[in-house]
Amino acid sequence: MNIELVYDVRAGLVLFASIVIASKIGYWLAFRVPALARMRDLNRAEDRQRVAKDKYPPVIRQNQRIGLAFYGVFFLAIAPFCVTLAPQPLWEALLDGFLILMVYDFVYYLTHRFLFHGPALLKVHGLHHQARDPSHIDAFYVHPVETVIGISLFVGTIVGMCAVLGTFHALTVAACYLIFVQINTINHTKVELPYFPFRTLTWITRKHHVHHENMQKGNYATITLFWDKVFGTLD
Repeated sequence: MNIELVYDVRAGLVLFASIVIASKIGYWLAFRVPALARMRDLNRAEDRQRVAKDKYPPVIRQNQRIGLAFYGVFFLAIAPFCVTLAPQPLWEALLDGFLILMVYDFVYYLTHRFLFHGPALLKVHGLHHQARDPSHIDAFYVHPVETVIGISLFVGTIVGMCAVLGTFHALTVAACYLIFVQINTINHTKVELPYFPFRTLTWITRKHHVHHENMQKGNYATITLFWDKVFGTLD
């Protein structure tokens, strides 16, 4: 299959703009829900205690700089080669999004289980695992090496799949990016809403908190726990 990649400025701009707009609207809508606003306040209270510790601010600032640099390169120099505004059926866009997220989650599962929890990077990942009962801010309390690897896996998944399958619609990649960022953050929040429609959200956060109990626990995947179920590491 001969795939020709073109730097599509308009598609790149739509990708970036849709992420910014959807993030702003989504945040505004989510915290108009009283139950979610209460959970936000709970996490903010926990976060204030953590940020008051000397070890938190420098790590978080360093990760913010790394994220800004990596995503800046991605959105400006790489993403426009991987996205398009060409019309496509909804089912195809949904399938593309599903494949991107599941392939990324599989690669991350392997990396998390065998690299971060293996001898090579156990001490690096151990910084993140200092939080036995994480709150929102602990999603960003990560060793810079782990941050670089994590972002690279997501970006690399999109680029690699684009090289094989061709470009994806800009809105599909935007949705995947938002899901990737939000789930990785939500995993670390405290959510105690064990009733409809928040029961699944509570279950997801509890599962990741189990992973943080010690370095021997499972639940290595990040988007879903499908791969943990498949490989017998669901705790």
